[in-house]
Amino acid sequence: MLEHAIRAIVQNRRCVTVPDDMSVRRVAELMRVNHISAVLVTDLRSNTLKGICTERDIVFGVVASGKDAETVGVGSIMTRSPQVISPDRPFSHALHLMYEGQFHHVPVVECGAVVGILSAKDADGYDARQFEGELVRREEITAIL
Repeated sequence: MLEHAIRAIVQNRRCVTVPDDMSVRRVAELMRVNHISAVLVTDLRSNTLKGICTERDIVFGVVASGKDAETVGVGSIMTRSPQVISPDRPFSHALHLMYEGQFHHVPVVECGAVVGILSAKDADGYDARQFEGELVRREEITAIL
């Protein structure tokens, strides 16, 4: 799975996208109903990415700040300009980006248009553990050299 092109992983999956003026409460409801932990914030006409909103953004940007989720637009709490990846890259590259950047989701974008979203949960348990072990070994070798 690690060397599969990302396109093969996201091609038959629905990706939830929302406009930046949607209320955080409505976004949270969409996340609950769809059993997801992140949505992509897009310009719905052009399907271009504006940002990503994760459960963490909602907790820190609204709940912990004491803001009203009904009146706050997702555009004000989303992560702007997130790291993206091409659908032609191998899944291992996406895992590397997530590991290095310490985030759990990466939008998949092609020619400026949103194609899908990957999550660290997309990794098969064994492959993920094997990949993480490989990253640790590489860091240890780099430190020695």
